[in-house]
Amino acid sequence: DACTPLPPETIHQRFEMGPGSLHDTLVHIIGAIRAWTDVLHGRELRPRPEQGPKLTPSQILAVLDESAPELAAIAAAHPLDEIVTRTRDGKTYSFTRGAVVTHITTHGMHHRAQCLNMLRQLGVNPLPKSSVMEWSLEGEPA
Repeated sequence: DACTPLPPETIHQRFEMGPGSLHDTLVHIIGAIRAWTDVLHGRELRPRPEQGPKLTPSQILAVLDESAPELAAIAAAHPLDEIVTRTRDGKTYSFTRGAVVTHITTHGMHHRAQCLNMLRQLGVNPLPKSSVMEWSLEGEPA
């Protein structure tokens, strides 16, 4: 939401952190959500959005609005101590579902902090709320 009013060149401005721009960082976060959701479903991974065309902030929000409920549903559908597997670069890894869900949330927080730093450097004020506690205090749904 904080990126929607920004001009396109600002969304793609390069920074020496994370994936390098607001666009690339946000698309990376959503790509990870989708990939790990596929792992939790036990299905083949969909193409990463990072490998596709550049998205507008509205398109990024649309992918997030599609991906977040799907993640929430699959995360709630199985015990967190159940094992899932992921094959990457020819090697298979095993994780509990709880570890995957925890990874998704900490991965997202790490990159949201990078986005906040980029927005701060661009002079965006006020900065968006970015933590679970801030969202909870503002009355956002869990």
